[in-house]
Amino acid sequence: MTTRRDFIKTAVAATVGTSAFGQATQAKTDPATGPKQLPRGLTLLSIAKAGGAETLGVKLPSGILDVADAREALKINAPTTLEDLLASGNAGALEQLIAAGKDRREFLRDEVNIKFGRLFTKPGKIVCVGLNYKEHAEEAGEKLPTVPILFNKFNNTLSAHNCTIKLPPREVSYKFDYETELLVVMGKTARNVSEAEALDYVAGYAIGHDFSARDLQLETGGQWMVGKTLDDFAPIGPYFVSADLVDPNNLSIETFVNDETKPRQSSHTSKFIFNPQKVISYTSKMFALEPGDIIFTGTPSGVIIGMPKEKQVWLKAGDRIVSRIDKLGTLKFDLA
Repeated sequence: MTTRRDFIKTAVAATVGTSAFGQATQAKTDPATGPKQLPRGLTLLSIAKAGGAETLGVKLPSGILDVADAREALKINAPTTLEDLLASGNAGALEQLIAAGKDRREFLRDEVNIKFGRLFTKPGKIVCVGLNYKEHAEEAGEKLPTVPILFNKFNNTLSAHNCTIKLPPREVSYKFDYETELLVVMGKTARNVSEAEALDYVAGYAIGHDFSARDLQLETGGQWMVGKTLDDFAPIGPYFVSADLVDPNNLSIETFVNDETKPRQSSHTSKFIFNPQKVISYTSKMFALEPGDIIFTGTPSGVIIGMPKEKQVWLKAGDRIVSRIDKLGTLKFDLA
């Protein structure tokens, strides 16, 4: 049986001898490359349209600006998806479009009538951090890691706010668990960056949910990748909030199930073992982080797998999961 401890030992061993925390490195930090301009002062979302298109929306006091519709009518060549915005760095054109369309009712939508699309469909990397809150490591019965424990999800997991995750048959998996996390979105190419400068490479933040199948992850030769990468197992949303509006180390984080008023998870990002600066700096010494890459920064305590076995009631079809993080909104999704 593959345990969490086995995975952690392997991950730590694989990173020994690299330019990790506390070790000097002779490599010189590369200049920041990537977007010409990072988005600032913006709260963005994805609008799912008839026919399957997913296009950018801007949350404004007057409503949700439909970027694709405004772009076509106003002839302003602004990016129409978040990924295009991050890849091109053309935030200037988006700002021009907002200025021209913010009071035009024909381009504004009521948020209650919007079907949310996926904020991300094809990031180059989905990096995840395991055991990144002290209380979570303790409930898992693990020692505190000395370097970030990294794993990954794939693009098939990406799903939207208000989505429905179709669970596999019980004979495949049934031990489903929640993991609300702060999602870091990269805006510039980061290679061998210092902690002091790491947040300068961030475009913004969102709520991410690292939904997990614990039996596939941990039991009978289980593998973390398999338990984390079933279809739609990474809802993200409802918003992307630009980095200038958020302090990633000063956010409350909560998870609710169904109509429960007491959160299953309740913590604060000040309790990270490795804060986003440390994670970005550490990871960038292993491989470059590119614009549009996303990082799940780890979940706090309160997960089902951390409970005594007699109290473990796994999530099931019909449940609704609610994830909340300060300044980033409320992410909801259903199980079927």
